[in-house]
Amino acid sequence: MQTNSSSEPRAVVLLSGGLDSMVAGALAREAGYRLLALSIDYNQRHRVELQAASRVAKSLNAMRHIVLPLDLTAFGGSALTADIAVPKSGVGDDIPITYVPARNTIFLSLTLGLAEVAGASDIFIGVNALDYSGYPDCRPEFIDAFQTMAALATKAGVEGHPIRINAPLQHMSKADIVREADRLGLDTGISWSCYDPTPDGKHCGLCDSCRLRSKGYQEAGLPDPTLYAARP
Repeated sequence: MQTNSSSEPRAVVLLSGGLDSMVAGALAREAGYRLLALSIDYNQRHRVELQAASRVAKSLNAMRHIVLPLDLTAFGGSALTADIAVPKSGVGDDIPITYVPARNTIFLSLTLGLAEVAGASDIFIGVNALDYSGYPDCRPEFIDAFQTMAALATKAGVEGHPIRINAPLQHMSKADIVREADRLGLDTGISWSCYDPTPDGKHCGLCDSCRLRSKGYQEAGLPDPTLYAARP
């Protein structure tokens, strides 16, 4: 991949296929960036999310969509990377077993490498610290610390042009994110949020991610295009 020689700014969007990363990418596009989309195939428990990421990348007119294989089942330790049941009793106060150890640290490091090679000035990630499952690597403190590390760890940073880490949804409620998607004119029905889809391709409706998604639409007062197998 060639370094960017154009004056048109580029941003790398870490694209999971979910609602939040879709909105983060759309905000980057609205801000005038040309988008490079990066999705990580970490051998998660289903392929539906990556299929959604492909749809979302196309809808955002990404100039390129890279799907990078990285088999985190070799580590395990999460209901998303090991044979562990996905909890469906509701969003709790403890960090749930769906937490993938150091996932955003790993993924942002890869995104940072791509951004530097591509000559991108910015990274966009859809992390949120209000309506979320309590993952430690979604907190503002983590993003701030990673920004500091990125400035120290890259040629761009050492030369005085650190790559910026943008988390535009950080302090939004899920309802705010749904409203923002509506304002941006996004077809959120092509995104995917469920940790444990049914065999017929529906959102389970009961995992943390489904509950937060459904809650967002309800509180936003907007129609939810998601097909749920069950309602909490």
